[in-house]
Amino acid sequence: MALGSISTLRSALRDFYDDYAHCLDTFDLQRWPDFFTEDCRYRVLSAENYDAGLPLSLIYCDGRNMLKDRVTALKETTVYEPRHLRHFVAGVRVLGQEDGLIRATANFMILESLSDQEPVVNMVGRYVDALVETGQGFLLKERYCVHDNYRVRNSLIIPI
Repeated sequence: MALGSISTLRSALRDFYDDYAHCLDTFDLQRWPDFFTEDCRYRVLSAENYDAGLPLSLIYCDGRNMLKDRVTALKETTVYEPRHLRHFVAGVRVLGQEDGLIRATANFMILESLSDQEPVVNMVGRYVDALVETGQGFLLKERYCVHDNYRVRNSLIIPI
């Protein structure tokens, strides 16, 4: 891959990641599954488990329909204190391309603000992604949200 095309791809991925973060920060959760392929895999897991190849995950969704079910549960059945989230994504890297998949990674930090408290760091980690490029842009085939937190706050409600 030519240097210019890597730079162009990284720039396009940054835009995609920014759109993803904006979707979550504005609680546009109905749109969240649209960032994924129908046969996607979405996991939230610790760095220790990821590095050891262990399957235990805090959240494990196979397929877009499971993501939609998660959104329905959040919107209609889950009761939680109102909050504001800000997803910060940086360090986007293209790891490679093969068999129609783009392998990429990026760092994330999520800040959470409740109405009566100072903002706190909710989670820090990295995305480990496999994406496909379509005529309308990118879609996530795999998104592993690998968190560095030793402790996970009890408010893991909104997708990472």
